[in-house]
Amino acid sequence: MATIYMTADDFKEKIFDYSKDEEWKYKGSLPAIVDFYADWCGPCKAVAPVLEELSNEYKDQVVIYKIDTDKEHELSMLFGIQSIPTLLFIPKDGQPMIQKGAIPKNAFKQVIEERLLTNEEK
Repeated sequence: MATIYMTADDFKEKIFDYSKDEEWKYKGSLPAIVDFYADWCGPCKAVAPVLEELSNEYKDQVVIYKIDTDKEHELSMLFGIQSIPTLLFIPKDGQPMIQKGAIPKNAFKQVIEERLLTNEEK
């Protein structure tokens, strides 16, 4: 499964409808990672192939979304995105976690294994 590009409307439909709900409630059936990026961002370009690899390695376990901060200002403001890449790690249950900056593949895998798939079948 490749990474999925997402708009604010997609976010409201698949992740969380911030226009209607005040308290966080994830709508997805699988844990997710949301990559806030921009096409001009060097570190974002470095993270992109890692996310593609992870989307294949964790196919049917984790969904990976990408949100273009230049196009989705409302979402960027909602999450207080001030630097990119910023990654939002969303477990099936519980609160999302934010990580700023590019991280190596082994760090992604550690977060996926320890935070996103802890209650899931691996």
